[in-house]
Amino acid sequence: MAENKKKRNVGQILLRIAAIILLIVGLILIFNRQIRNQMVRQNQSKALGSLTAEKIEKNQKKKGMYDFSKVKEIDFAQVTRSQVKNNSDAIGAMAIPDINMYLPVMLGLSDDAMSTGGGTMRDGEVMGQGNFALAGHYMTSKGVLFSPLEDSKKGQLIYLTNLKKIFVYKIYMKKKVNPYAVWLVNNTKKPIVTLITCADGGVNRWAVRGNLIKTEQATNKNLQVFKLK
Repeated sequence: MAENKKKRNVGQILLRIAAIILLIVGLILIFNRQIRNQMVRQNQSKALGSLTAEKIEKNQKKKGMYDFSKVKEIDFAQVTRSQVKNNSDAIGAMAIPDINMYLPVMLGLSDDAMSTGGGTMRDGEVMGQGNFALAGHYMTSKGVLFSPLEDSKKGQLIYLTNLKKIFVYKIYMKKKVNPYAVWLVNNTKKPIVTLITCADGGVNRWAVRGNLIKTEQATNKNLQVFKLK
């Protein structure tokens, strides 16, 4: 009798545990997008807040991943891995104040990099020289990764920094292109910045370009435009 009661109690406990697990899984599935976006925001803030000139110099010497075919749509598992591994390599920061876009600039197009900020699209890119091309994921939540880019306009300013200098670009082009417009990544003699993200649910791409109009030494005052802290 006592043994049967004990078995029933154990069974009830197991059922409760199973119910709790199912509830947690259900909540994760329901709020998957919100949780993912919040984790990406944390990645962005952490990378920006921990930027130092020494880290940037060290990361610039590393080898990035530039295989476009390996860039996957961002998902919950990818963001979770990036938080656990925490090995994305920031090489600077970018800001477009008019559209409330503040992001770390990452080395290459790895999952970790693309779950944190805008990734360089070509090996050997240097701020203020040639075509500094960056790619970033479009998210449904405004203010996350490259989502604000669709609200950008000609004439707005794009700021880049390696914490030693600040490079100011003025947007002169914004248009939708097909996913095979690889010419946008090619280097140029003229110093420009190119920003690329998905459009129309991934069918097309937004391409934004700006001309370099000013370069200045970074100071505590002018670095405030990047909202690093």
